Amino acid sequence: MGLPGCSVAFLCLLLLKAVGTLAEDDVREPLACTMPRKAQVDLSYRHLAQVPPTLPRDAQYLDLSHNNISQLRGADLDALTDLCVLKITHNGLRVISPAAFQQNRKLQVLNISFNALMTIPDLTLPSLLILDVSENLYESYRLGKAFESLQNLFFLALGSPRADTIKSSDFIPLNRTPLKKLQLGSGTEMEKYENGSFSNLLQLQEVTLKMTFCRRPELFRAMLRDLDSTKTMSVKLVKFLPDICNVSATLSDGLRDLRYLRNLTFQSTWFNSSVLSEIARNIIQSPIQDLSFLNITYAQDTSDGINIQTIPGFNRTANVKAITFDTIHHYQYNFPFVSINKTLFSKMTYLRFSGTGMSIVPCDVISNSPSLEVLDLSNNLLRDRGLWWSSCSFTDKFPSLKGLFLRNNKFEDLQFIADHVHNMTALDSLDLSTNTIKLTGQGVWPAHLTSLSLSDNSLGDEVFHHLSPHIRTLNLSKTGITDLTQAALSQLTSLRQLFLSSNVIKTLPQDLFAPKLEELHVDMNAIISLNPQMFEGLPGLKKLKAGHNPFACNCDLYWFVTSFNKTLLLDWPYDYTCFSPPNLAGVLLSQYQPSRVHCDPWIQVAISLVITLTAMAALGVVFYACDGAWYLKMLWVWLRVKRRGYQQRNRMGQEAFSYHAFISYSQEDSMWVETQLVPTLEGAGLALCVHKRDFVPGEWILNNIINCVEGSYKTLFVLSQNFIQSEWCNYELFFAQHRALSVHQDSLVFVLLEPIPADSIPRKYLKLRNLLRLQTYLEWPEEECKRQVFWASLKAMLRTGGGSVVLRDVAQEIAYLCDPLEANEPLIQKAEE
Repeated sequence: MGLPGCSVAFLCLLLLKAVGTLAEDDVREPLACTMPRKAQVDLSYRHLAQVPPTLPRDAQYLDLSHNNISQLRGADLDALTDLCVLKITHNGLRVISPAAFQQNRKLQVLNISFNALMTIPDLTLPSLLILDVSENLYESYRLGKAFESLQNLFFLALGSPRADTIKSSDFIPLNRTPLKKLQLGSGTEMEKYENGSFSNLLQLQEVTLKMTFCRRPELFRAMLRDLDSTKTMSVKLVKFLPDICNVSATLSDGLRDLRYLRNLTFQSTWFNSSVLSEIARNIIQSPIQDLSFLNITYAQDTSDGINIQTIPGFNRTANVKAITFDTIHHYQYNFPFVSINKTLFSKMTYLRFSGTGMSIVPCDVISNSPSLEVLDLSNNLLRDRGLWWSSCSFTDKFPSLKGLFLRNNKFEDLQFIADHVHNMTALDSLDLSTNTIKLTGQGVWPAHLTSLSLSDNSLGDEVFHHLSPHIRTLNLSKTGITDLTQAALSQLTSLRQLFLSSNVIKTLPQDLFAPKLEELHVDMNAIISLNPQMFEGLPGLKKLKAGHNPFACNCDLYWFVTSFNKTLLLDWPYDYTCFSPPNLAGVLLSQYQPSRVHCDPWIQVAISLVITLTAMAALGVVFYACDGAWYLKMLWVWLRVKRRGYQQRNRMGQEAFSYHAFISYSQEDSMWVETQLVPTLEGAGLALCVHKRDFVPGEWILNNIINCVEGSYKTLFVLSQNFIQSEWCNYELFFAQHRALSVHQDSLVFVLLEPIPADSIPRKYLKLRNLLRLQTYLEWPEEECKRQVFWASLKAMLRTGGGSVVLRDVAQEIAYLCDPLEANEPLIQKAEE
């Protein structure tokens, strides 16, 4: 049964955490609930007297261990309908209400060990897989009828120091359950076992017996017979013998008669050399293939120590294929004496001596094992020459050895080791982690060695120059590597798996090229960002572990967050969090949502281009609507005029003008100008500049306009609708106005040939509109009498520059033309004022 979204390693750890006292090998069944971290609640060591009423309703994992909760009431857990794992150990729990778990139908793991329960509680939990009720105070192993409903139960742990009797009726409710693993006992001596008590557990595969058989060895033999009848294949014996025990010689005789037992483990027990020798002889004659001694205390009470040279009546090879010694406490301060007939163990393929204090390997015993494929000598005191002892010849030794594990010893010289593993011709895996390895010289590794672990050694970046190109799996975790370069990897042409966890690597090279690499671990380093260039040279990558790095959550991480294939990540999402900036510290990368617009340069370019084009289009529309082209032309010409004007500021007082006035008019109004205006003014002695006759032939028209405006004392504009429509007329108006502003303020004279409302003038001619609002102008009258006044006013304006003089001359001429002098004296006086 698989579980999406969780790794196998995480499940194993989670289950071990859930059941607490169970050994790692006791629990392998995966759960059906996913249990994300946000659904896990740990309230252990909180001095709680009851279950808190404010627990989150979506909690799937709840740990209430090491508190003071003495009872579980009916409503304590009702709100937790999704609860999958409940651990409530070391609480002094005495009472569990029959209704305590009525609403927890999804509960699959329940650990209520190490409490004060006086009876084994009846539970109606159809989804329950694991139940641990060990280390309580009940006096009987009898199970209630409710256990018949536990149709998914595969692991059960029972044990009480007060329960020393096992009856055949105790486990009847489990007859139809799929129970595969049973843990029984509390480390005390058993007083009674009724034959057939285990026989009803037909699917039982693994049994752990935490009990001693010093006084009643026959109980052990009876249990073995019943377990053999259920075809149980694995038995673990915890505290099998106490420290002081006169063991009967027949204690282990029952092992020889077994048919199905394959795995036997002794844990946390005491062994004398005589007892161990006897047990070993019986095991050799049994079907046992896997034998383990874990955390044992050894005392030598015979002169020849462990002696397994001959077994009367036994002339074949033992079935034992794997032997493990893990953590041996020596009662005496001397090494044990061992005498073994090597031919008895010719089938052995796995041997582990871990935590035994070994400093020298007996070369003649181990190295000659013909079938030995794995040798684990971890957690000892071995040095380089402790394994390759100078007095031993290792030629043609370890003929079948494939894996050599030397973790946590005192090996130092990597060159020495590289040279000496050549004689192990079948060796393909070597583990030298947690030693004191030094890079003394360039060793030559054999081509058959393809897996090497140097983790937890202080090696640095130089280690890459001391490796073999044949390595396929390389573990350099915790070796002080600061920089991973393409040059370092280029010589590892066969590399498939690379483990670089817990170093100080800051970046992965963008030119990284390892086409055969399938698995890469760079977690717990100093990497702040991951970008696509780092992975372009890893086309075969299938697994990546990069969590627990100080990621900077910015645009450099945008690609990894949004586009990287997360199915390659072994530790996604909970090990990937933001380290900076401070406002995002601790946020999961799976919850970090960077802005695509802010981080994607192509989108930024596209948006910038759209905005630019839109702005240009808008400006174009405004430019066209407001006649921008015309204003640009005016600006250019104005600049030319301005430049010339800088040199002509005082021209009016220093030079004589060629004309009294320059006439600016539309070609459409030429008839009036030529027949009315010019003859009348020139007849009065005024010199006029008219473009038809006075513009210099061949000269650029704008230069002609500028020269005529500047060569005239004033500029006379004949305004009409035709004038407004004439572009050249507006040029002339522009130049003349500029001259009026910079040289002579009253040099503009306006004649309105026909009515022109100022508001009717287009916005293009904003200056003309303003001038008509502010400047005085003469209107061409329709009445003949008024025309005389018009001509008199115009002549006076062209001859003089002062406003009062003009008005006086006009008034005098009006008096002369129309009425007697005396009738117009008030008008003249007003003009003089």
